[in-house]
Amino acid sequence: KKHRPHGGAGAQALASLFPPGLHSIYGECRRLYPDQLNPLQVTAIVKYWLGGPDPLDYISMYRNLGNPALGIPEHWHYVSFGLSDLYGDNRVHEFTGADGPSGFGFELTFRLKREAGESAPPTWPAELMQGLARYVFQSENTFCSGDHVSWHSPLDNSESRIQHMLLTEDPQLQPVPTPFGLVSFLQIVGVCTEELQAAQQWNGQGILELLRTVPVAGGPWLITDMRRGETIFEIDPHLQQERVDKGIETDGSNLSGVSAKCAWDDLSRPPEDEDDSRSICIGTQPRRLSGKDTEQIREALKKGLEINSKSVLPPISSQRQNGMNHDWAPSRKDSLESESSAAIVPHELIRTRHLESVHLKFNQESGTLIPLCLRGRLLHGRHFTYKSITGDTAITFVSTGVEGAFATEEHPYAAHGPWLQV
Repeated sequence: KKHRPHGGAGAQALASLFPPGLHSIYGECRRLYPDQLNPLQVTAIVKYWLGGPDPLDYISMYRNLGNPALGIPEHWHYVSFGLSDLYGDNRVHEFTGADGPSGFGFELTFRLKREAGESAPPTWPAELMQGLARYVFQSENTFCSGDHVSWHSPLDNSESRIQHMLLTEDPQLQPVPTPFGLVSFLQIVGVCTEELQAAQQWNGQGILELLRTVPVAGGPWLITDMRRGETIFEIDPHLQQERVDKGIETDGSNLSGVSAKCAWDDLSRPPEDEDDSRSICIGTQPRRLSGKDTEQIREALKKGLEINSKSVLPPISSQRQNGMNHDWAPSRKDSLESESSAAIVPHELIRTRHLESVHLKFNQESGTLIPLCLRGRLLHGRHFTYKSITGDTAITFVSTGVEGAFATEEHPYAAHGPWLQV
């Protein structure tokens, strides 16, 4: 724990003492917690930029009294420091100026219900936040409000039913302009498996709204209670039928794609020899996605929330959108290319291959999303993409009439390099 000067003349000392990005976020925390100027903090022993394993330099832990009149219980409020650019000297994040997002453009927060008799905040949420931050740094996928994270394990390693997460805007911390760009605060909300599945099949924002209406499941500020033993659908059985099922029927799903373990093989051609696994890289086909294709996939995955617009696999726009409401978070890289891909294939050189038969492979979780892909997306005239987490492979299912698709009713299996459309 470090003692920090504050107020009056101390403010000048603060600016020189603390990195400017850190100072800006501290300022927003001090606005909310003027009486907790020196909160308990979990600190990365070896900083990420010195080779340590933890991307978040600090996680501050505040005691929030809630608002009993509004049914908001007392809780611990955790705030991360490190997904945004704290230093501005390129040691962690590339400095891109004050106008865009700072670093990844957000920090994580978490609200955990305080148990009776608890005098200090539990520290396990800090490890959870480091785990999410590692995912963001390694994949360079950012998070957005309404996103979900399948975790498949109690968040606190207990026996709890709270085993997954949704993300939403923090209800109290406001976006902060810093010298290195804007920082928003995304709050982690712990949910049960059934709630996660409903978010996938319908949409994350819809489920967050339901959680807000059920006090024990989160209430207005979406406070996580690890002891909650019932899902919102067990607490109020009408929610599933009247809200979620109806929502899927009328809106479809706004999940336009997932990072997944997936692969596909072209079964149209005979293997060249016994050892040939009929992989997608037979012959002279490029092994990497072209820059134009990766851009198109990336844009396609960001389109999911535009529920009522005509479904389009978007053409390549020269401007990058920085909207914060995509169900599929845009990558911070300009493409989905893997690090090692030096040879980018010009789009014009890639001819569309029409295949007679294909073999699709998915891991179990990806496979369970196929009914969602059909019922929530294709039946509503939309598209759904599986993007491999290990390489450039992508599989997009399109319905008839999706503009920009190269698979058609006449040629239902079509490929550009490792990108297959069905």
